[in-house]
Amino acid sequence: MYRVPVLSPDGKPLMPTKPSRARRWIKEGKAIHKFNKLGQFFLQLVAEPSDSKTQPISCGIDPGKLFSGIGVQSAKFTLFTAHLELPFKKVRERMDNRRMMRRARRGRRINRKLPFPLRAHRQKRFNNRKQGKLPPSIKANRQLELRVIQELCKVFPITDIYFEYVKADVDLTSGRKKAKSEKGFSAVMVGQKWMLKQLEKLSSVHTIYGWQTSNLRKHLKLEKSRNKAEQTPSSRAVDGVSLACYQFLRYKAHYSGNNHGHSWQGNVTITLCQFMVIKRPPISRRQLHLMLPGKGGKRRKYGGTVTRHNIRKRDLVKAEKANKVFYGWCSGDTAKQVSVSDFDWKRLGQFTASKVVLLQRSTGLICKQGTEERWSNCLLVDARFLPDVFRRRGGNEHILR
Repeated sequence: MYRVPVLSPDGKPLMPTKPSRARRWIKEGKAIHKFNKLGQFFLQLVAEPSDSKTQPISCGIDPGKLFSGIGVQSAKFTLFTAHLELPFKKVRERMDNRRMMRRARRGRRINRKLPFPLRAHRQKRFNNRKQGKLPPSIKANRQLELRVIQELCKVFPITDIYFEYVKADVDLTSGRKKAKSEKGFSAVMVGQKWMLKQLEKLSSVHTIYGWQTSNLRKHLKLEKSRNKAEQTPSSRAVDGVSLACYQFLRYKAHYSGNNHGHSWQGNVTITLCQFMVIKRPPISRRQLHLMLPGKGGKRRKYGGTVTRHNIRKRDLVKAEKANKVFYGWCSGDTAKQVSVSDFDWKRLGQFTASKVVLLQRSTGLICKQGTEERWSNCLLVDARFLPDVFRRRGGNEHILR
């Protein structure tokens, strides 16, 4: 069963509520509905609540190089899941292009036929050779994950964050075919300590290794897809939920009579919840000039977010053409038209500027709601085979005790 986030009048996160109760509160004027920067629906109470106590809610983060998974879990409900498409490849490609353009620009400016002391080399403006900084591609990945967690902490009273910590495979214990001794370094490992320091500002942080996540996921009987690029909960978000469940389950030793061993102890319920696909809009930042000159050797400006029609790139808009309505994001413009693209940044068409209406200014993120079927496919237990008491709850629920 879905849960709607609730905020107090002063913006403090409270425990989520049922959709039916949320509708009743809005109808009675006890709360107003809003949307956060992830496009997530939530309520804010008008008057002070009778009780502001909260229960433990955990957030799991499964970081990756190209894709990441996030899950928010309480003891009785799964509250939120997300699949993040990270900008690693795009940022690295643009950094390569920027370096190539810079070198070509300096090559055109400097006369290398002259002796070195007579060349037009400028002095360095600052020392940019400092060690310890994150590469731009890795930093963009971590910042996107951090941005989503910050938005979730504003609507959910998250008490603990569980982060999957990646460790180098120096002794070949993972069994990976391409792993080499003492060369199991991964791009995911870069920036982990920086990320943990940032997360500690939000809540208590715990690190979990990958093999521990796998063991708990198998105990929860959650299915994981091998295709990490799939925009489904079973690709990355399922590990985020498994990590969040560590708040309520522990692998402990037990002794009973002549038997002893280890087993999972605790209670948690995994339910249907909101699933979102989140990424950064792939627009071009403002550049000094194009790579190739135009007629007459002139290089015009390129990139940026400004258009000629009071609409910026990445803005959510509504466009009309041939009696059909399209919803998408502004991706470019001409003298009289505006280009609108969908979530995959494929152009829906070019529309007359007067028929394009601004719905929301850019938040730096584009989000797409997933379907209920995609999340239910991740659960191995079908609602038809659950007891009637679970089926009356109105969801495909997996109860673990």
